[in-house]
Amino acid sequence: MGAALKDLAWPRSSYVLSTKIYWGGPGPNDTGLSRKHILEGTRACLDRLGVEYVDLLFAHRPDPETPMEETVRAFNACLDKGWALYWGTSEWSAAELADAWRVADRLGLVGPAFEQPQYNLLERKRVEVEYGPLYESVGLGLTTWSPLASGVLTGKYGGGVPAGSRLADPKYAAMLKDKLDPAILAKVDKLAPIAKGLGCSLAQLGVAWAAANPHVSTVILGASKPDQLADNLGALAVVPKLTPGVLARIEAVMETKPEPVQKWR
Repeated sequence: MGAALKDLAWPRSSYVLSTKIYWGGPGPNDTGLSRKHILEGTRACLDRLGVEYVDLLFAHRPDPETPMEETVRAFNACLDKGWALYWGTSEWSAAELADAWRVADRLGLVGPAFEQPQYNLLERKRVEVEYGPLYESVGLGLTTWSPLASGVLTGKYGGGVPAGSRLADPKYAAMLKDKLDPAILAKVDKLAPIAKGLGCSLAQLGVAWAAANPHVSTVILGASKPDQLADNLGALAVVPKLTPGVLARIEAVMETKPEPVQKWR
């Protein structure tokens, strides 16, 4: 990536660059969210990328082994050094995010501005229910991943697992086998007429659905081929077509809308 950025020579202000910190190497100081690992890992990443700063710096997972105050102070140190403009989280619970903000407010520091959860038509509860109180209280933004549920929402698994697909890899197959439930695949098939009526592919419908959520700032795409990327980007034209009526039809097919819970007191 660093070599590509150097060759392209784009103005630094013309793109947003993000990186994550948590996992690293086999040593005891090469993982987690300690001050040592956050500062050393971020500095090493900047050196590899050949840039002075990243726009977004993610805490890739929560770290129960490190006090929250240490983690919050360390990310703010990265901001103060000019290594990152904003910091956020990935796969943190609402309680962990609220704890980070309490610590930041108490210390007069900057709390996490964004979170990176999984979000798609099969995985909705965290984004639509758990994080609900945070959107207004701290202005949380989301950069979501797996909008197509590892390809399940593209419809390509309806006739079995194609060779070369992610679920053909035993590592992923074991982790995602619940998504290959025949009942789920049958529902995905029923989305096809809706996509056809909108003039788009099932993949574009899935990406557009995730991007249409007003709390979602951006959607991470997992395309492995140029044509897949081009198709996914076509979802931008589909978002305006997702009227309340269309969304209701999708809900009627999928039946995955989570039950709301009472707001925090």
